[in-house]
Amino acid sequence: MADQLDKAVIAKAYARWAPIYDFVFGAVFDRGRKAAVVAAERVGGRILEVGVGTGLSLPDYSSANRLVGVDLSAPMLRKAKTRVTERQLGNVSGLAVMDAQHLAFAEGAFDVVVAQYVITAVPDPEATLDEFVRVIRPGGEIVLVNHLGAESGLRALGEKCFAPLARRLGWRPEFGWRRLAHWAARHGEVELVERRAMPPLGQFSLIRFARKARPERD
Repeated sequence: MADQLDKAVIAKAYARWAPIYDFVFGAVFDRGRKAAVVAAERVGGRILEVGVGTGLSLPDYSSANRLVGVDLSAPMLRKAKTRVTERQLGNVSGLAVMDAQHLAFAEGAFDVVVAQYVITAVPDPEATLDEFVRVIRPGGEIVLVNHLGAESGLRALGEKCFAPLARRLGWRPEFGWRRLAHWAARHGEVELVERRAMPPLGQFSLIRFARKARPERD
């Protein structure tokens, strides 16, 4: 399918990004990363950061939270491990190479899943979101920060034209809000908590979904 990303292509792309990722994207994505941390800490507890990359956001979390980070890219994770060691981040209990669509954790293992700039860079976003829901407890939250493609107009046309090149770089620029809304409606076990535009230029959004609490039995 034209919409699909190849996992091997993604891994290869981020292996290339690893040496320069902090320099290229550190400042650009800083406000989004910090907003995601603040949102996650409204729930707090056991936090899984999917697509943790080089670990840029790990020092921003409170030491009261227990953090686990996973990423498809081993070169990115090596930089994250170095950051954890150098910053003495004792609240980071694990970093592992892992496919976001197939997380090696038990159901309900976490209070929060954070995925920053990730959901447009996985082969199957809906299946990945399903997996996020599985590993959070009822009442827990998924916190996304991501570029969302325009639904119409010149920006939508530009994103569609750029899409073939973007896939070789490891992401899909035309992924829009409508697709997330359809996923949530289909899933049925999540509800939207928050959606707000983020800089730069409001083309990014912070989105929070909560896993609905199960009704108590009599």
